[in-house]
Amino acid sequence: MDTAFQTAAVDDYADRLAKTLRGPRRARNDLVAEARDGLRDAAEAYAEEGLPPDEAQARAVADFGPVAEVAPGFQEELTAAQSRRTATLLFLSTPAVALMWGVLWQIFPADFDVVKPVWFEVVARSVDLIQVATGLTGAAVLLRLRRTRRSRGAARLLGLLVWIQAPLMAALCGALMFTAGTALSAFPGYLPGQVATYVSVAFWAWQLWSAARCLTSAGSAPAR
Repeated sequence: MDTAFQTAAVDDYADRLAKTLRGPRRARNDLVAEARDGLRDAAEAYAEEGLPPDEAQARAVADFGPVAEVAPGFQEELTAAQSRRTATLLFLSTPAVALMWGVLWQIFPADFDVVKPVWFEVVARSVDLIQVATGLTGAAVLLRLRRTRRSRGAARLLGLLVWIQAPLMAALCGALMFTAGTALSAFPGYLPGQVATYVSVAFWAWQLWSAARCLTSAGSAPAR
C-alpha cells in the first residue's frame, strides 16, 4: 500500500496542529513530531486489527481529539518553554550589562572633567534598581515555572516588563550619557564605551524579541 496515502490524514492533522501553536520552533516541532508519531502508531495498530488504512487513520485521529481541544495543552508547554527562555535571558544578561557598565565607570579616564547635574545620581540609582528588579524577576519566574505548569501569567508578566523597562532604560541611560555634561557626552566616542553601548543595545533588542514571543505565545494559550 502507498505509504503517503496511509499517513495522509495523520499528516494533515499534525500540520493543522502545528499551525495553531506559537512558541520556540524546536520545542514546537518536537511536540508536533511526538503527536504525529503517536497517531501513526495508533493508526498502524488499528490497521493490524483489520481496518482499512483510511479508516484506521480516521479512528486514530478521532481518539486523539479535535485540534481545538488538544492544542491548549500543547500550547501551555510551549508558553512555559518561551517563558523560561526569556526569564533566563533576563536573569543572565541584565546583571552582565550592569556589571559591564559598573566596571567601565570605574575605569573612566581620569582626564575627563565630569560635571554631574543634580539629577545625575538619582537617574543612575534608578537605572541600577531597574536592572536589579529585572534580573530578580527573571529568577522568580524561573523558580515559579519549576513548581507549576501554568505559564500564561508568567509569559505576560515578562513580556510587559521588558516592553516597559527597555524604552525606559534607553531614555535614562541616554540621559546619563548625553546630557550629563560635555565630558559624559564624549564618552560614547571612547572605544570601550562604544563597545558597551553596542552590547547593551544588542541585549535590549534580544530581550524585546524574546518578550514579544512571550506575549504572542501567551495570547495563543486559552485560559483554563
